[in-house]
Amino acid sequence: MGKKRTNKYKKHIKLTPGSVVYTGDNPTEKLFINTYDYSPDFVKQLELKSVEEAFTFKNTKSNSWININGLNHIKDIECIGKHYNLHPLIIADIANTSQRPKIDVYDDYIFVVLKMLYYDTEENIKIEQISLVLGSNYVLSFQEIEGDVFDNIRDRLQLENGRIRNLGADYLFYALIDAIVDHYYIVSETMGNKIEDLEDLLFDGNVKEDLSHQVLNLKKEVLKIRRAIFPIREIISRIEKNEHVLIDHKSIQYFRDIYDHVIQLSDTIDIYREMVWSLMDMYMTTISNKMNEVMKVLTIMATIFIPLTFIAGIYGMNFDYIPELHYKYSYFILWVVMVVIFLGMIYYFKRKKWL
Repeated sequence: MGKKRTNKYKKHIKLTPGSVVYTGDNPTEKLFINTYDYSPDFVKQLELKSVEEAFTFKNTKSNSWININGLNHIKDIECIGKHYNLHPLIIADIANTSQRPKIDVYDDYIFVVLKMLYYDTEENIKIEQISLVLGSNYVLSFQEIEGDVFDNIRDRLQLENGRIRNLGADYLFYALIDAIVDHYYIVSETMGNKIEDLEDLLFDGNVKEDLSHQVLNLKKEVLKIRRAIFPIREIISRIEKNEHVLIDHKSIQYFRDIYDHVIQLSDTIDIYREMVWSLMDMYMTTISNKMNEVMKVLTIMATIFIPLTFIAGIYGMNFDYIPELHYKYSYFILWVVMVVIFLGMIYYFKRKKWL
């Protein structure tokens, strides 16, 4: 029996719009909040014990990055959302881990949902939802579990002459999105290697019983990656065209660079998608060829024994008068004839390259 599928959308049935419901798979995750408060002159990293401690970063002169881990803590998510004046539907989208990547633009903030992709130690694809909120001097990031692809951003925040420290919160917003998109390249490369390994196995004729399952899993992984990457084009396009007050004109060029990366990744994923379909066709062709080889051998064996069976059948009939039956050397002559026929047919099949 396969793993039973669960419908996460059942949790939203009969609820009013804007109801905050956690739909993820980590209901026991601990709440963890860390912040980076920075300016060109300083940077302070803090681990907060409660969401109330994050309220002070809303109206400071410095820029702040507030990272919240633990979407299962609904009350805390609602509390920080209300303080930062987030729309109830936005708060609901943050807790809904099945949300499609998207962007919502409001007067005083921009909300973006993305999917962070990575492979675990067993090379199984993992998907985690990342929600980002850009304000005038802050960026809120909401993650389901601890651990992400932002370590490079944290290191860059320590550099006094780095762009992140010297530019506004919009550049931090760009840097976080860029880190997620850049990690797609690692996922894409791993996916390409898995496809090439399966291709090599098929070309070498090493068709194992579970190969069809591997191809099917690859197909599912490609579709998951595609669903995560393709909507980002729309997200970046809206950021470019909106000319929002929170996005400095100088930062638009950086977002265009993300758009170029997403187009390149989309093309690569489309190629992988076609390759996976080709793998399935190649697998079926290989199985068919192996079956044809078996049938060819069986057919040749049957063809060889047809004349031998005919001869044995003739002299195995129960008639009283068969002249050769009374000849002294008939048995040995018959064996010689049958061996000659056998060897002659083998020679003929080899000349025809059927063997």
